[in-house]
Amino acid sequence: MSDRFENVNGLADPARTAFAITPHAINEVDPLPKALYIGTGGDLVGRAAGSTADVTFKNLASGQILDVRLQYVRVSGTSATDIVGLA
Repeated sequence: MSDRFENVNGLADPARTAFAITPHAINEVDPLPKALYIGTGGDLVGRAAGSTADVTFKNLASGQILDVRLQYVRVSGTSATDIVGLA
């Protein structure tokens, strides 16, 4: 299959990969995603790339796209599940 956009992957471009994210106490999300897809809603605790502190995203909806580049998704305080990284 020919892909005219195979070398295009800027931040504003659609994701080229999708991968499951398992919240963890200290591990970084790798690769750093452009956004997250929230399969089953709830709260999510994470730290954005370039930030120095964790934040809590409250009451995320099932099927929501969280347009934040999260370097960490913490297990403690996260009740959202089926989280997919979009990179």
